[in-house]
Amino acid sequence: MGFKQAKSSAYLVTKMKRTPLYHVHESLNAKFTEFGGWEMPLQYSSIVKEHLAVRATVGLFDLSHMGEFEVRGQGANELVQKLSTNDVGRLTDGRVLYTLFCNDAGGIVDDLLIYRYADNHYMLVVNAANIEKDFAWVETHNDTGAEIKDVSEHTALIALQGPKAIDLLKPFVPEHDISEIAFFRFEDGEVAGIPTVISRTGYTGEIGFELYVDANSAENLWNAIYPAVIEAEGQPVGLGARDTLRLEAGLRLYGVDMNDDTNPYEVGLSKFVRSKGRQFIGKSALLAGKKKGIEKQMVGFQMLDRAVARAGYPVYKDGERIGSVTSGAPSPSLKCSIGFTIVTSQTISEDDKIDIEIRGRMHPAKIVKAPFI
Repeated sequence: MGFKQAKSSAYLVTKMKRTPLYHVHESLNAKFTEFGGWEMPLQYSSIVKEHLAVRATVGLFDLSHMGEFEVRGQGANELVQKLSTNDVGRLTDGRVLYTLFCNDAGGIVDDLLIYRYADNHYMLVVNAANIEKDFAWVETHNDTGAEIKDVSEHTALIALQGPKAIDLLKPFVPEHDISEIAFFRFEDGEVAGIPTVISRTGYTGEIGFELYVDANSAENLWNAIYPAVIEAEGQPVGLGARDTLRLEAGLRLYGVDMNDDTNPYEVGLSKFVRSKGRQFIGKSALLAGKKKGIEKQMVGFQMLDRAVARAGYPVYKDGERIGSVTSGAPSPSLKCSIGFTIVTSQTISEDDKIDIEIRGRMHPAKIVKAPFI
């Protein structure tokens, strides 16, 4: 999964950032890991147990390491449109858009969510490891007069994911019928009496919500919801299970499956590039590359033996190397190992057999369609 076990406590104190819920995780005996410069809970019980709880009941996540930017003013719409590969003009108030920032060469600067409060007010939610890079990117291209503010330090994010998420959260939101919040919609409200942005989004492939609150209120919100999660036979969930959940759901991870040197077409995200009738950074390069022909493609695979293919392992077809694994992990739901690979073969298709080299030995796999579940 690419996560490293945390180093000594002295190293962590001087080198890593912590979320407002760090001491809560400590009290739950979490095992910590370094991720994007943050000291985050890797797991509380076991990755498999936490993963299966989200699939069967419900899981509670601390995602407060994510970055949030406010974009306001008369130039707000123009700025986010210029930065986004997806069409922000399709948004109405209360809607969320998944999109990408691309550089001039079409490489992916980051993937993110854009929340529209009004035509002159947006919130951008970016990856934790890219907060500084992304904010500098937005500032550099702000020639529209928009007001930009990094509110990451003051914002906490708690996710509730799983088939029981709606019923569990309802009693905490008596003023709203949260079952009517559609996928990729959000509302301002109160959860357990705490002002909250209630977002019908998630990174697991399950029903659920992401709850944005003031950082000072994060512990109160977690403590209000946590007992109900345990009563529902749910679990607090760390980054380990978050990774296996998103992989089963066929969702990409920035820095692993994509980066500044890959473009949206190569990693299977072409549907989030909407170029008709609008301009955005990277458009010319993307259209030129598409016209020339995409030389790489991302595909899913499933191991046919008990081996686990990790990032960087070479991939072969008919004895010829065609690419490398980007993401790979055991799937608790499928009870086999799965992953993504970017390959140069243009003829590869579902059910084709491939081989993955693991510590000098070839292991059989087959191409499968993502999402995996």
